[in-house]
Amino acid sequence: MKTLTKEMQAMITPSKALELLKEGNKRFINNIKVNRNLLEQANETFDGQHPFAVILSCIDSRTSAELIFDQGLGDIFSIRIAGNIINEDILGSMEFGCKVAGAKIIIVLGHSKCGAIKGACDHVEMGNLTALLSKIQPAVYDEKTVIDNRNSDNDEFVEKVTMINIKKTTNGIIARSPILKEMIENGACQIVGAHHDLMTGEVSFHNN
Repeated sequence: MKTLTKEMQAMITPSKALELLKEGNKRFINNIKVNRNLLEQANETFDGQHPFAVILSCIDSRTSAELIFDQGLGDIFSIRIAGNIINEDILGSMEFGCKVAGAKIIIVLGHSKCGAIKGACDHVEMGNLTALLSKIQPAVYDEKTVIDNRNSDNDEFVEKVTMINIKKTTNGIIARSPILKEMIENGACQIVGAHHDLMTGEVSFHNN
């Protein structure tokens, strides 16, 4: 697999970027990884990088974007934070990745059995984690279909909150970043919500 150059990146459209990620996830599921020389890629990107995607995912150790999308060095900007939430620093990183560095797609990647989502469902308060989980709380309150057992013991409730949180994060990026909103409206970039099933490894994509 060739290391991405500026010219190669320029030829990738937002729809092609999504297809590249879908193909990579299929390889991951089938345990067929592309043969890469990572040291060579490190050397080839020493003077500059040209990733085609920005992926916001959780810190969960089982959901590394480079692995589940079978990507190499220089292919994606990977932003990781518990519960795949956003703040000014993350938005600034995305703006850099897309506007300055030329990435063509933003993926908001949630996952099954997310500990941060469970913590928000249980209204956990602990140190600095309290402020982080408060950013997920709106998704908890927006889930209206589950009446009983609205806590982390209810897998259905957790998964529904997870999906709402993905959508709210996606909408929040567009609402809070005029730079990214303009790029998306002009077709220079695309934003897509996605969900990683930890059991199967499969990533499902859904337009907002």
